[in-house]
Amino acid sequence: MQDSTTSIADIKTIMQEFVDQRDWHQFHSPKNLSMALSVEAAELMEHFQWISMEDSRQVGGEKLEAIGEEIADVFCYTIAMTNSLGLDLAQIVERKMERNRQKYPADEFRGRFGPEDTGH
Repeated sequence: MQDSTTSIADIKTIMQEFVDQRDWHQFHSPKNLSMALSVEAAELMEHFQWISMEDSRQVGGEKLEAIGEEIADVFCYTIAMTNSLGLDLAQIVERKMERNRQKYPADEFRGRFGPEDTGH
């Protein structure tokens, strides 16, 4: 599979089939999935703990592969949560990005970190 040829719907189906085949619906409540997502995000952060921003941009080899594994875990739990809640990921991302465009206009925030950077 490649990003350029795999749809979100394809990934949601793959995740749903994985859960179905293991009868994990009983465990995949939004509460449990949100907790698992948080744990996996923390595991991802561990790879970057105590290194500089520049070093974080230079990871490679086995470390990059391990980071990819954690990103996949975060993504899989995110997809499982959208499946559990019946959310359309593309729609909720589109709505969120529209709100972000309004909240952070490009001409005002270009090169700035966020509202605290501008006095908002």
